[in-house]
Amino acid sequence: MLKTIAIAVAVAVLAILIYAATRPNTFHVERTIDIKASPEKLFGLINDFRQWDAWTPYNKDPAMKKTYSDKTSGKGASYAWEGNKEVGKGEIAITESEPNSRIAFDLHMIEPFEGRNHVVIALKAAGGTTTVTWILEDHHSYFLKLMSVFINMDKMIGNDFETGLARLKSIAEK
Repeated sequence: MLKTIAIAVAVAVLAILIYAATRPNTFHVERTIDIKASPEKLFGLINDFRQWDAWTPYNKDPAMKKTYSDKTSGKGASYAWEGNKEVGKGEIAITESEPNSRIAFDLHMIEPFEGRNHVVIALKAAGGTTTVTWILEDHHSYFLKLMSVFINMDKMIGNDFETGLARLKSIAEK
């Protein structure tokens, strides 16, 4: 009986490992919101890391340590953070800054899991509103593929994006 259980567990683990290997190599999370504010106003809130404290969903550790580069806005601006296990350790840099339309970032997560992500926040004026789209793209390592079997990464990260976009909307529409 014990041998049969061990074989069943081994087969189940092997099946999960094989299934994880078949998962996509890329990962994409995208959330959009319409905000009654100009692209200029929103661009200022997104393109300057010092403005992020007002809206980012990632300030989950009040004791988080942040280190800003000399330049805090526009292409070349960056900051690093280190906090509890909920926020981890990482750094983010603005790689593209197209006024009032698009900001691209290189996100380097160091802890709890190493990873590099391409992030874009796009702005598109539409009448009296601006459509804001927050996108994260990643190449999955095998470990992340395995995690995605058990954790819905789109929902987890997407929920954070929705929270951040709602905060951005609240601030921008004041």
